[in-house]
Amino acid sequence: MPQNIPANLLVETLAARTLDLLDEGVQTPILLIDGRSASGKTTLAAALQQVLFKQGETLPRVVHMDDLYEGWHGLQAGHDLLLRSVLLPVAARRRANWQEWDWALEQRNQWREFDGGTPLIVEGCGSLSRQTAELAHLSAWLEVPEQERQRRWIQRTGHDHDEWWPIWAAQELDFYAKENSVELAQLISIED
Repeated sequence: MPQNIPANLLVETLAARTLDLLDEGVQTPILLIDGRSASGKTTLAAALQQVLFKQGETLPRVVHMDDLYEGWHGLQAGHDLLLRSVLLPVAARRRANWQEWDWALEQRNQWREFDGGTPLIVEGCGSLSRQTAELAHLSAWLEVPEQERQRRWIQRTGHDHDEWWPIWAAQELDFYAKENSVELAQLISIED
């Protein structure tokens, strides 16, 4: 059953649990941070990376789902790439190799790799599914009211009306209904 954590304690809670995993000998703890668009996943991942680097003296690798999606219609494809090319190899202690999506060119472009040995933080919509949850050591779901998420989206994109918001939101609804991602999360942070 998921544990509710206040937003202001989430970074410290995830960091403490990750450091405990490292102390227990888990070489590459896998952390998944999911939630609807503009719920604060990227901000949380960056803050967590900094805290872990400072306290654990190892720089965690952050993978952004934005780099895995195949454009605005690619949430499911991004999830599938994450599972196949990143999480399954890392869980098997093999090198992960994946090609990032270039939004300007609208194609896969630059290759990335990760050999493990440090925490892996994956943040983004579609990172937490039934399959990925089995490979993760920690998972968090961020819940933010839709009006606040839309305000953040507009602030980020600079457009009052964005044609992509409803297209992306529909994919999120489908994915989360199919995967029950919020129920898979170990930690839930609800922002009022």
